[in-house]
Amino acid sequence: MLTNLEKNIIKELQAGLPLVSRPFAQLGAKFGLSEQQMLEKVKELKERGYLRRIGAALRHQRVGYMANAMVVWRVPEERVKEVGEKLAAHPEVTHCYQRKTWEHWSYNLYTMIHKKSRMECEALAERLAQLVEVSDYKLLYSTKELKKSSMTYFAD
Repeated sequence: MLTNLEKNIIKELQAGLPLVSRPFAQLGAKFGLSEQQMLEKVKELKERGYLRRIGAALRHQRVGYMANAMVVWRVPEERVKEVGEKLAAHPEVTHCYQRKTWEHWSYNLYTMIHKKSRMECEALAERLAQLVEVSDYKLLYSTKELKKSSMTYFAD
């Protein structure tokens, strides 16, 4: 069972973290908690299964990244784990996941990249291809930014 304090903490977290250097200190102050106490409370909520994760949704176009490409890779099954780990560890890859292939679509690894132009996306994809030694890939470009929202569990 959640306490009122815990419900209020979850309410604050689902609204997003404040864009400050120490967001948990600022959130903790709202509840009379130190930064350390706030972090401990969040960890406890996660351990008890009330929180799965805290993620960030970057509005990439607002910060100047106008070209967004899903790079789809055709990777031999025995190399998917190795290649996926290398791509996921690359700082310019924001998402990396494996997907089932289909008869007319045999790409099995997907990565998302964001750059200022399509040319920059293409250059980055080429560098990534060299890094993982996979030459069979395509870039699929976003045509619009969809609304990103999180589940709301507690509302006023």
